[in-house]
Amino acid sequence: MTRNFFYSLVFALGSIFLTLAQEQDQDSLTIQSTMTSTNDAFKLDLYDPLAPARSAFYSAILPGLGQAYNGSYWKIPLVYAGIGTSLYLVIQNDTEYNRYRDAYKRRLAGFTDDEFQDILENDGLINAQKQFRQNKEFAILATVAFYLLNIVDANVDAHLRQFDVSKDLSLRPNFEPNYLSGNIDYGLTLNFKLN
Repeated sequence: MTRNFFYSLVFALGSIFLTLAQEQDQDSLTIQSTMTSTNDAFKLDLYDPLAPARSAFYSAILPGLGQAYNGSYWKIPLVYAGIGTSLYLVIQNDTEYNRYRDAYKRRLAGFTDDEFQDILENDGLINAQKQFRQNKEFAILATVAFYLLNIVDANVDAHLRQFDVSKDLSLRPNFEPNYLSGNIDYGLTLNFKLN
């Protein structure tokens, strides 16, 4: 019984505030802006709990697709630049590794016609192979890191897009549905508007 009384009291106070706001100025522009703010008070900001997971899933399938889903189109070139550059380094270091490895194999087979014959000794070829293999492995790690960063960025961006950061600070009644119980929660919100 006290719960229904509380809800009735909050609703009555909200109605009085709205009525007083409308009676203060009969100008049609003011009444229209009051009605707009009243409609905003009843507007439901729905939280989509699957949006971050959906965005991360899209980015996992195709890098940059989660950013497009979130509307962060400016991040897509950054995603492809990071992944593309690291993939280029993987291919480049693999090519160089294969050049030095093939030359070393030819020397072991007894040939003396490789491209590094007068430049490098056998130890130099071995060291170059080690260096290019290490660079290729770091580039593979960078590619995986950029891919995972793309997924995490899409997920976090989808979470933050649903965070309310409006600058409208005012005093008005607040009616929000409680998604857990299915009831309407009544309240009075105090917001400050600083211009």
